[in-house]
Amino acid sequence: MPTSDPPLNAPRSRADLFWSFTTLALQGFGGVVAVVQRELVEKKRWLSREQFLEDWAVAQIMPGPNVVNLSMMIGGRHFGVAGALAALAGMLAVPTVLVLALAALFATVADAEVAQRALRGMGAVAAGLVLATGIKLVGALRANVMGLPVCAAAAIAAFVAVALLRVPLGWVLAVVGGGCCLWAWRCLGRASPAPGDAHPANPS
Repeated sequence: MPTSDPPLNAPRSRADLFWSFTTLALQGFGGVVAVVQRELVEKKRWLSREQFLEDWAVAQIMPGPNVVNLSMMIGGRHFGVAGALAALAGMLAVPTVLVLALAALFATVADAEVAQRALRGMGAVAAGLVLATGIKLVGALRANVMGLPVCAAAAIAAFVAVALLRVPLGWVLAVVGGGCCLWAWRCLGRASPAPGDAHPANPS
């Protein structure tokens, strides 16, 4: 007999938001989307997979770093402006200090061959983390209003445009993203009941 998923959790306080996003930010070396998905969806269960995909899509088209946008969206959703600021502080305060310290240390070894090889290796790991997270989230697209085939076609089109054809990201968002928005709007319109169908009259 199928069982429903357990209910989602919520941040307990603004301090919980701050420390949770501080912990998340300190893990985000390279493949940050993998860390965000694991922490917010699998461990804390503040978002479902479907909600994560929707919020991450919005965060990506907003100005600024994606994960910072997402943290402010979650903080604002639960505690208003104060929650958004607490989440933002968690994302930036401690990591900023560490990044400045690491930048100062790396400047002394940046030209060393060992450091260059280490960076290339970390780049490969980060790419693998992002790819693994994308595969893990594919199942959530089955519930997308556009349908899985259209979502897959949009993902392939975006990959080909950015990775192979080197089309600027702004044009990809405008064309592929805009087309997806129009198609989703059309699908939502077809799925919504007509005003006369909302409350059908009882047969006399």
